[in-house]
Amino acid sequence: METPQIKVGIMAGKEISFTLEGNYHLEYSKGKISGRCKARKAGPGVELKSDDYGWLCPNGLKLIPFDPENSKFVLHDVTIGINFHWERKEDQVFKGGLHFISDGEKIHAINVLSIEDYLISVISSEMSATSSMELLKAHAVISRSWLLAQIQKNKSLRIVGKKYQTTFQTDDELIKWYDREDHSFFDVCADDHCQRYQGITRSTTPLVEKAVKDTHGEILAIEGVICDARFSKCCGGVTEVFENVWEPINHPYLQNIVDNNLLPEGFSLELDQEGAAKQWIMGYPAAFCNSSDKKVLKQVLNDYDQETNDFFRWKVVYSQEELSELVKTRSGIDFGKIIDLIPVERGGSARLIKLKIVGTLRTMIIGKELEIRKTLSRSHLYSSAFIIEKQEVAGSLNFILIGAGWGHGVGLCQIGAAVMGDKGYSYHEILLHYFRGAGLEHKY
Repeated sequence: METPQIKVGIMAGKEISFTLEGNYHLEYSKGKISGRCKARKAGPGVELKSDDYGWLCPNGLKLIPFDPENSKFVLHDVTIGINFHWERKEDQVFKGGLHFISDGEKIHAINVLSIEDYLISVISSEMSATSSMELLKAHAVISRSWLLAQIQKNKSLRIVGKKYQTTFQTDDELIKWYDREDHSFFDVCADDHCQRYQGITRSTTPLVEKAVKDTHGEILAIEGVICDARFSKCCGGVTEVFENVWEPINHPYLQNIVDNNLLPEGFSLELDQEGAAKQWIMGYPAAFCNSSDKKVLKQVLNDYDQETNDFFRWKVVYSQEELSELVKTRSGIDFGKIIDLIPVERGGSARLIKLKIVGTLRTMIIGKELEIRKTLSRSHLYSSAFIIEKQEVAGSLNFILIGAGWGHGVGLCQIGAAVMGDKGYSYHEILLHYFRGAGLEHKY
């Protein structure tokens, strides 16, 4: 089997500026195009303008490099970290082809390249390119597995012709998850919603290239099915099950796993219960990801990720007025003055799956974990594994959220895996710690 090509959605807008560094041509033409260009929405199609020429393409357009190895293109003002605390714009550099597809009032810029070239960038974008070899190999395998699983899932959805539904709402409850509902024109997006991909903008090293090459075509699988291999920054001590974060499908290899080679002493692991969850979150149990070793953390955290270091345990404080305004702004629902936040359901990592918001005008249950995190923060809370304390201050209330972990917590814990690699675990051992029951296979 040949190495698959993939389509990565980078950005969208009414007009997109880019620079071709090298000679490119349109799909059905051999005329050379290079230099500064713009693509913009033009009726149902896309208009392309360079310094010398202009083209109107009614069905979108495809720019293909004459020399794929040495040509590259720059997309200007790409937004990274969408809705996160470090959101910003930057110019990004890419190899491969550049496609533009018209969609409603905007166009999508899509990078087309081989999955192995994509992985070199993803690993360098998700983590430091100076990470240990075993961590890099583990990440290459899970990123490859996740991507191929998503492509297969897309094909299956198209075959059955069923709309992928992610929102279930009544007057009293809103349950929503965020996965693949907005990716109909490409295989994956470039931001943290999928896997962080920033082309060749981030520096890579021969070590990253070797990790991808040494695991070429290697995937996690169970009973011949490619694993939907998820990962997050920090599980907080226990990983979460898939169905508590996304659609209600049980994957036997994505379960609650204690992030340690021994069970932590002095803690109950019935973390779906409030008492055990509080003890766990208020404590500092031994875990691979419970680390303050800057040398190890630097392997996983790029510069902008290191702008915060409270990932294993954290605290956020809101006044009643701040929380009420925040929830109204983020949810679009006027609850009035927030009176209470009540845990309704937790998963086995103590992450909240459902939270009741009680206001003077409205009471409603929301979930799943990312909907909770988006509603209670101007960007995202680090995780939904938190307890709520209330404190009276001058006739009003302060809401104190004390939490654990960074991210959804499903699958591989990046900081835990970095610590395991530093302790001498092989990438096979790292993968089989987080994905119990899975095995390693070569897909191509």
